Amino acid sequence: MNRSRALLVIALLAVAALASLLLALAAGSVALAPGEVWAALLGEGKGGGEGMAVDVVRSLRLPRALSAFACGGLLALAGALMQVLLRNPLADPYVLGISGGAAVGALAAMLLGVSAGFGLEAAAFVGALAAMWLVFGLARGDGSWTQTRLLLTGVIVAAGCGAAVALMLSLAPDQQLRGMLFWLMGDASQAGNPIFVLLILLAGLLVAMFFARELNLLTRGPLLAGTLGANVGRLRLVLYFLASLLTAAAVTTVGSVGFVGLVVPHLVRLALGNDQRLLLPAATLAGGALLTLADTLARSIIAPQQLPVGVLTALIGVPVFLFLLARAPKVEQA
Repeated sequence: MNRSRALLVIALLAVAALASLLLALAAGSVALAPGEVWAALLGEGKGGGEGMAVDVVRSLRLPRALSAFACGGLLALAGALMQVLLRNPLADPYVLGISGGAAVGALAAMLLGVSAGFGLEAAAFVGALAAMWLVFGLARGDGSWTQTRLLLTGVIVAAGCGAAVALMLSLAPDQQLRGMLFWLMGDASQAGNPIFVLLILLAGLLVAMFFARELNLLTRGPLLAGTLGANVGRLRLVLYFLASLLTAAAVTTVGSVGFVGLVVPHLVRLALGNDQRLLLPAATLAGGALLTLADTLARSIIAPQQLPVGVLTALIGVPVFLFLLARAPKVEQA
């Protein structure tokens, strides 16, 4: 792809990501003008309406917007890595049951009394990693796994995780049930300090970019990648753990949100091609912008009531996915 065009697309995505964050700070049940948002970010409000704007922007909207952006980037990056690992554009953490495994781990921790923090994150990571190992172990069987067998196994494991989630919901106390249900549909309102999840996103992107050359080789097939010098075994292990960690971090922050990891890498691939050095950062920016916009809509459409952000991503993702599926031959050639 032309270098100048690729840089232009990435620059436009960066502008879109910044615009989505600014819109998230301005929109809501209390609408703020751009000047008020800027003054609030600088902490220039002294009292009255200006003081309220500072509280709304810095204490409520900014942490939520940054958390939504980070989680969108995490899901898109995890989806892009899974699609390279499986060499299949239908792969993503949601389809392969990794999100379901993380949800099972997180909900189990909630039932045991863990409300937030490292314990919830660790439980989600263990659940995501267990789901991934289960999918790949069952799909492999007595021989090497195939893409079709892996996807079918992922769908079955995802269904099993859904059944486990339903069982835990049926056993949950009434005072916990509503929060768990809303969290399962995607809820960024409970997101705390976004620094941790932003650091995970940055570290995950840096690790993925370090292996970008080998990822480009892996898209041509494991045999050719090994012939050209890639350590395929090590690379697969890195992708297993990295995709699980990214998914677990996103799930524990905003709940189970689908279609971001599936649709965003598709759209970016159509614009930039399949060079992972460009695709990975572009997908991260696009995924962050998409989830930030979806979360802004979720809390603005019927404000002051809020919708689950996962519902909006599904409403956006389903028609886009059907469109991509209709032109699947072109996507696979990208």
